[in-house]
Amino acid sequence: MKRTVQAPLLVLTGLGLLHAALFTDLYLRYVKEGLRPLLIASGVLLLLLGLAGAATAPEDARDHGHTHGHDHCVAPRIAWLLFLPALSLLLHAPPALGAYTASRANDKAVTEEDRFDPLPGTSPVPMTLTDFTARVRQDHRRDIRNRSVRMTGFVTPAGQGGGWYLTRIIFTCCAADSQSVKVRMHGTPALPANTWVTVTGTWHPEGALGTSSAAAALDVHRIQRVAQPVNAYTDDLPLTPS
Repeated sequence: MKRTVQAPLLVLTGLGLLHAALFTDLYLRYVKEGLRPLLIASGVLLLLLGLAGAATAPEDARDHGHTHGHDHCVAPRIAWLLFLPALSLLLHAPPALGAYTASRANDKAVTEEDRFDPLPGTSPVPMTLTDFTARVRQDHRRDIRNRSVRMTGFVTPAGQGGGWYLTRIIFTCCAADSQSVKVRMHGTPALPANTWVTVTGTWHPEGALGTSSAAAALDVHRIQRVAQPVNAYTDDLPLTPS
């Protein structure tokens, strides 16, 4: 790649990474929170490389021209298209992953648990979608039976047959390895896709509770809209409705 393209492209990419990771929370749409220092370091390195390349490019171009009698440093037009993804980091961040991705992503495997701690006496019990699914299918004491629980996620339409899922997308490392955890909702119409909600309800009796045949499903008694959390790609405890 010609330096006339390489240097400004490195500068723009570095600025885009610094903008996303240092001055905003946009990086959380791409990677886990723990990778933020690496993104900042990468942005600084790219910026310095680009500036160094820009500083030496004019001298290299003059030397090249003196040696060969003409300048070959004009970049092909197609190379300038590489600036589009770099500019997008600064000017137009892609939308967060949501219902479209969740309906096509792999479902996150629920870890096998040897034992479960007793549920707290509070009602409703705040739970993550992963914990709810694990207790429904693995807790042989069936502590979840008739207990009111509260969970937060976003709406994913169930497709054919109607209905909807309360959903969370979880990053193992970055967006490329995202997985989803979904709990089927019963008893209330679906809100628009990608709407973030906190739901309260009880396990929907389908299958044998405490076994793999039990449905990860909830009879909804109450639903409230909530704001999307800053870090949307974890399976956290319920948000407090505003």
